[in-house]
Order: sequence, then structure tokens, then C-alpha cells
Amino acid sequence: MAVVILIITLALVFDFYNGMNDAANSIATIVSTRVLTPLQAVAWAAFFNFIAAFTFGVSVATTIGKGIVDVNIVDNFVIFSGIVGAIILTASATHFGLPISVSHAIIGGYGGAALIKGGLEAIIISGYTTIVIFIFLAPMIGMFMAYFFSIGTLWIVKDKEPRKVDKYFRKLQLVSAGLYSLSHGSNDAQKTIGIITVVLFTNKMLGETFYIPFWVIILSHTFIALGTFLGGWKVIKTLGMRVTKLTPFGGFSAETAAGLTIIGATLGGVPVSTTHTITGSIIGVGSVKGFSAVRWGVAKNIVWAWVLTIPLSAIFAMLTYLLVTYVVNNLL
Repeated sequence: MAVVILIITLALVFDFYNGMNDAANSIATIVSTRVLTPLQAVAWAAFFNFIAAFTFGVSVATTIGKGIVDVNIVDNFVIFSGIVGAIILTASATHFGLPISVSHAIIGGYGGAALIKGGLEAIIISGYTTIVIFIFLAPMIGMFMAYFFSIGTLWIVKDKEPRKVDKYFRKLQLVSAGLYSLSHGSNDAQKTIGIITVVLFTNKMLGETFYIPFWVIILSHTFIALGTFLGGWKVIKTLGMRVTKLTPFGGFSAETAAGLTIIGATLGGVPVSTTHTITGSIIGVGSVKGFSAVRWGVAKNIVWAWVLTIPLSAIFAMLTYLLVTYVVNNLL
């Protein structure tokens, strides 16, 4: 029982860091456009992160729980090592201001720990194939949706006075930021929900049938909301102010396009990266002004962080698994 409590606690620490790193996703645009102050923005985002618990079901959590790793080889060592690997990478990235995919950190960590224990047979290839495809697909969808959404909206308001348009979109951005934060909570909190449910199932606390208890849903959404509320300010600065300069109109377009993309993925049970999606959307909005409006050097650094997230978190998890099993088997 003590081991289960320890692993669940670590999963909630990861969930908290998820919210802290991904606070940038939820509020960078609305802060950089000065529609809300940082404190108001994180409170707004945290609220929608939490109420996402009551909206889009748990299909993503089910995918994490039994769709990427064979549950028959999973034990407490695998789960513990996967979470530790993800926490190491996420905490480091948050400290250095890199908006990584926290979702892919836990997916990489969990898969890495399973791989070192059971080999390739432990991995459900089809599950990982979908995730890898969406590493590239989600930001592209977000970028193109934001680009065409921006062009269409600009056409609608082309005869309006710029000052009135700006005032109008400052109000609309509250709606789009709420939509994005709702989509973020609905997809990202479910990664932790899936991991905690695997812990309970592995330790025979759910019986013979894999299902997700409601208290796990509420607990996970609470911790991701707390992490969002405290915020990851270095990441917010990178994503909201360094990739491209945003106006309220641009922020509205980016948040709406990214939010709709993520909600679609959530309903399909696909654990996408909210970070990838909002970054792609911000680039799409910036591209409307011309490709020179996007700081491609910053974007390139972010993409490298994306590519390396799964393998690095997998390596950290593998090393953790080897260390923990060695200590338990030889020193305890």
C-alpha cells in the first residue's frame, strides 16, 4: 500500500509540473496581448483546466492506461521509473524555459521503463505509431487552421475600424483562452489519470476490469489546475513573446484553432501534445503577416525539444529502472 501511495504521489507531482509547464500554452497569448494580467490569466486557465473533468470523458486516459504498453508486464517498478523519467525531463525543461510536450515525457518514460523490462514485446506498436504521427500532425493542423481562420476572420472585419476590431477581439480572447484551457485540461490531465489507474489495476485495487474511478479524475484535474495557477513563467515568456508578436486578434485565432484541434483529438482518444498544437497555431497566425514575422530560430529550438522529448524521457526512465531494481534486489 505504501508503494502505491508513493507512486500516486509522484504521478500527482508530474501532473503539477504538467500544469506548470503547460501554463504557457494556456495563457501565453492572452498575457502577451495584455488582455489579462499574468495572475488573472493563470486563474482563468486553472478554472477551465479543472472543469474539463466534467466534459469530454476519459478515452485518452484509457489509451494511456492500456493502449501503449502491455499491462501484463507492468509492475510498480515500471510505473515508478516511467514517472521519475518524465519528472526529470519536465522539471529540467520548465527550469530552462523550454515548452516541451509534457504528454510525450510521460509516454516516453512509461514506454522506456516497459521496454527495459520486457523488450519490444512490452510495447503496443500501434499505440505509439499514432502518437508519433500526431507529433507532426497536431502542430501542422493547428498551424493551418490558425492560418486560414485568421485569413477568414480578417476578411470579415476588413471594413471595420481597427480600434473597434481590437476592442472586440480583446473580449473574444477571453472565450478563446477558456476554450483552449478546457481542451488542455481535457487531454493532458488524462495522462495522469491513465497512469494512476494503471497503478491501481496492477496492484489489484480495481478488480478484474480496467475502469477509471471518479476520484482519480477529480484529483488529477485538481493538481494540473494548481500547476497552471502557479505557472511556468520562463516558458510563458518563450512561447508568448519570442516566437512572434501577437495582437488580440492573433491570440484569439491561435487559441481557437488549437483548442478545436485538441478537442477533436481528445474525442478520438488520441493523447496529443497541447504544446505542439498551440505553438503550431501561433506560427500559423504569425505567418499571415509574412514568414519573416515568425522568429524561426526560436521555433527551431522548440522543435528540437519536441523531437528529443520521448527518447530522453525514455532514457531517464530506463536508468531509473536499472538503478531501482538493482537497489531493491541487491541492497535491500
